[in-house]
Amino acid sequence: MRSILLHACRDDRFESRFQVALDVARQLDAHLTCLQVVSFDVAVPGDLYGTVISEMIPVIRDAALEFRAKVEDRLAKEDVRWSWAEEFGVEEGYLLDYAALADLVVVSAAPSELGGRGPSPLVGGLAIHGRAPLLVVPNEQSGLSLGGPALVAWNNSAESSRALKAAVPFLARASGVSLAIVAEEKADSEHDIPPLRGVEYLARHGIEAEIVELTQNSEGVAATLEEAARARGATYLVMGAYGHSRLRQMLFGGVTRRLLTDPGLPLLLAH
Repeated sequence: MRSILLHACRDDRFESRFQVALDVARQLDAHLTCLQVVSFDVAVPGDLYGTVISEMIPVIRDAALEFRAKVEDRLAKEDVRWSWAEEFGVEEGYLLDYAALADLVVVSAAPSELGGRGPSPLVGGLAIHGRAPLLVVPNEQSGLSLGGPALVAWNNSAESSRALKAAVPFLARASGVSLAIVAEEKADSEHDIPPLRGVEYLARHGIEAEIVELTQNSEGVAATLEEAARARGATYLVMGAYGHSRLRQMLFGGVTRRLLTDPGLPLLLAH
């Protein structure tokens, strides 16, 4: 991973994803691109002629410039290569555009409009339509070391295989890697990808991994994975996003939805 894209937005979760993006860029010797998308799409009830909105535009623009100046001043003191990109319009659209030539996109888990708890519609759109893996950062995260243990959620699917492949630069630096399988009552498919193949794939990259079979607890698969991650001291969780149709799962897959609602550790997602 040589190109990391950071969602640079003036919100109360920026600091956590900023620190994580800096940590990852340092450890991977990657270039960090900060993408700031400024939107003037503000709805004001009763403003039929757009008078209030026209007055708000320079305020929004000045706030964006102030935010950029402060972050660039901090970046100038960091030991990472970086650049700033500024666009005007729809946030998700530009993030998708820039993600097409990024190796990793760093975003926050929970949107402020949902009271600080996810799942985030922005993350959902990027996971489904984006062409780069996502690093989803919990709101209270202060940094990320890639040298600790890592847990990979494995459910024998193409999504988990893609996530595993995307995570190789992370896993190569981990002190230990576990492929976790949660026992569920369902019939195997002839197209299932057994975890041993995942272990063999990692071995070809010089990464030693173990297979761990977990018994699902009373709170479900997501809680079982988080419990296993905590027990192993995992610094992040790798998983495939949205194993089922987004429409059938009401915009988010079951396990993915639960983990994105209030993640206890960073999530590396790939669809």
